[in-house]
Amino acid sequence: MIAYVLEAARDSALFETIHVSTDSQAISHVVTELGFKSDFGRPAELSDDHTPIMPVLKYVAAEYRRRGQTFDQIWLLMACAPLLEANDLIEAERLFVRSGGRLPLLAIAEYQAPIEWAFSRKEDGRLRPLHPGMFAVRSQDLEKRYFDAGSFVLYPAGEVLSAEGAGTDSNFLGHVVPKYKAIDIDTPDDWKLAEAVYRGMRGA
Repeated sequence: MIAYVLEAARDSALFETIHVSTDSQAISHVVTELGFKSDFGRPAELSDDHTPIMPVLKYVAAEYRRRGQTFDQIWLLMACAPLLEANDLIEAERLFVRSGGRLPLLAIAEYQAPIEWAFSRKEDGRLRPLHPGMFAVRSQDLEKRYFDAGSFVLYPAGEVLSAEGAGTDSNFLGHVVPKYKAIDIDTPDDWKLAEAVYRGMRGA
């Protein structure tokens, strides 16, 4: 799966360095076979299932700086975003530059339905509207809402190096990607949906 993201990064011609951050020898071997590399491993303390992503980015940026290599931009490309294409990255970088290059940028997608129509569901199947009464408002009359597409984030380098803890979700630019590309693969159902969309995109 990681091949799709790495190929999109390479084809965009945006990156001076493409680094795969991992503690896995198997993943390092796979990306090497694909023509990419992991310049250094990820420490065990940053490799468990509960570590936020910002400390990992900060470690990578600091390690490159220690080796004498610095960057103006630091991108986080999610490995589980196989529908990402080079042009998505190119368009996002253009927005980042047009906006002055000071704010981080997040790939976002519009919710499939208004969040005002959302329900929670109890174990016995009963539904509870999160916004009672909003079912009566037409979708056309509601403000569009967006979610993290789970594909990429672009940071000014200083934002990463000065981050504390898990970072923040405030003061981001939003680059909108099509809904059909915003499939963050966490479950078998996500995988099946991504495969179906991919076949449709490629005409397979």
